[in-house]
Amino acid sequence: MSTPSETAPADQDALPTEQRTAAVVYNPVKVHLETLKSTVAKHEQEAGWAETLWFETSEEDPGGGMAKAALEAGADVVAAAGGDGTVRAVAEVVHGSGATLALLPSGTGNLLARNIPAPIDDLGASVRTIFRGEDRAIDFGELEIERAGGDREQHGFLVMAGLGLDARMLANTKPELKKKVGWLAYVDSLVRSLRDADAFEFKYKLDGESNQSVRAHSLIVGNCGMLQAGATLLPDAEIDDGVFDIVVMRPRGFFGWVRIAARMLWENAILRSFRRSKMGQTAVGKRITTAAREERPLRYIRGQEFVARLERPDEFEIDGDPVGEVVAFKARIDAGGLTVRVAGPDDQTRATRRVEAEHS
Repeated sequence: MSTPSETAPADQDALPTEQRTAAVVYNPVKVHLETLKSTVAKHEQEAGWAETLWFETSEEDPGGGMAKAALEAGADVVAAAGGDGTVRAVAEVVHGSGATLALLPSGTGNLLARNIPAPIDDLGASVRTIFRGEDRAIDFGELEIERAGGDREQHGFLVMAGLGLDARMLANTKPELKKKVGWLAYVDSLVRSLRDADAFEFKYKLDGESNQSVRAHSLIVGNCGMLQAGATLLPDAEIDDGVFDIVVMRPRGFFGWVRIAARMLWENAILRSFRRSKMGQTAVGKRITTAAREERPLRYIRGQEFVARLERPDEFEIDGDPVGEVVAFKARIDAGGLTVRVAGPDDQTRATRRVEAEHS
């Protein structure tokens, strides 16, 4: 959208001044609309942007249709105000459009915001980023899933997609408990899911190589590695490195799961910082971190395309949302395929966010 220049002389052929436009796709259950609108209006006016466009999601449409309408209306930046489901729905549409995705985290997990990192509990900082931030290209995951009847569906993902315990846990999470206690509801679900944590068998192919047969309890394909509460599932994952980090979990009994949980906390609290230290770069330090990555309950691999086919249907999840049972899926990474609005260099909270992310 553009408006004529108000400063050019009338007899001069002046080019119109581009005035950028933002749109907000919001989940009305997740946001306080009056506060959000007033905050957006303040920063929009200070930055000299056009009036922001507003689109409300519904139970039938978590944001995809609204994002399309925003792009058709000329939005340069489309902000997703809601949980991970809203962010993913908007990102699927913004991906490949030439527009930019912005984040107004308002959900339980806010996983993409944690991994960029972006502010979680600072509405003013999040809104400021829409109008004063800068664009960053990140990787985007493209998924094709196959149902038991042979039907196939296309999806996108930003954080992780997978099978097994984590997908069953999400499918078993009680919505009413999640509303009351947030991510702690997953603990209740995890306990119930462990009772049904039967391993599954599958074959996979990585980057066109020969098929491998595996028996596991969970399989995660990740674009980035941080979960809620600061736990790190994929310690080497970067959101813009052009590859997936994939983990296969094969614990033996209850204590195998305990080792995996301890490993996630160990990686996050100690090894992550140690690997970046001077000691971590020595021969001894590298042996320590390599040995940790080779712990038997976890197997890590990396690649750009991953194809898996199961012996029997199992629950599947995409960015924390259960999507039902699948018999096969293919994940392909679009390196740098999504542009996201992040804090600019003049944002004084930018360095703070990075420090918090490294120590969370």
